[in-house]
Formats: sequence, C-alpha cells, structure tokens
Amino acid sequence: MNETLPPCPECSSAYTYEMGALLVCPECGHEWSAQAAEAAAEAGPRVIKDAVGNILADGDTVTVIKDLKIKGSSGVIKVGTKVRGIRLMDGVGDHDIDCKVDGVGPMQLKSSVVKKV
Repeated sequence: MNETLPPCPECSSAYTYEMGALLVCPECGHEWSAQAAEAAAEAGPRVIKDAVGNILADGDTVTVIKDLKIKGSSGVIKVGTKVRGIRLMDGVGDHDIDCKVDGVGPMQLKSSVVKKV
C-alpha cells in the first residue's frame, strides 16, 4: 500500500492500489483513473453565482429577476418574488437551486434568474 494514493471515492477504503493507469479498490472493486482523481482534488468545491455575480450559499434569500413560466401549469412566478432558505445542489440541466416558492411550492431554479438579497 502506497501512502500517496487517494482513498476510494466509492467506499473510502484506504487500501487502494495501482494497476496500470488505473487505481483499484480491493474492498468494493471500484476502478478509476489517477488523472480524474487529481483533477477532482484540484477543482475543489463548486462555486455558484447569481445573475450579477454574487456567490450564493445554502440558506440565502434571493429575488427572481424575470418572470418564470411554471412548466405544466398556467402559473407564473413574477419578477421580485422573494425565495427564502435556498439549498444549492447539482440538479437537472442548469438548475442548481432547490427551494420552496411561496404560493407555488417546491421547485428547482437556475442561478442565472435570481439575485441575492
């Protein structure tokens, strides 16, 4: 076992070993490339910014900056609607905010259509 090898990303086992260009975990059998592990370590946490460039965090309050049609409904979220207590996530497509909008319910929004208050 080499002390410089990263732990397994699947099961966090410290007993990883090299097999050619891949790193292998003997406990769960997961295989991954060493270059991908290095790139993920260098990338760090993802930073999500609003429409004007402010960095967003979990629990922030944001304001909608343009009218949003609600898919599958005739309703609209109007400009200026405040959304409290957002949660950042990796959603479907560009949707990276999970929230509850008053009068509408739970939904996912794009960070490009909100502004931090």
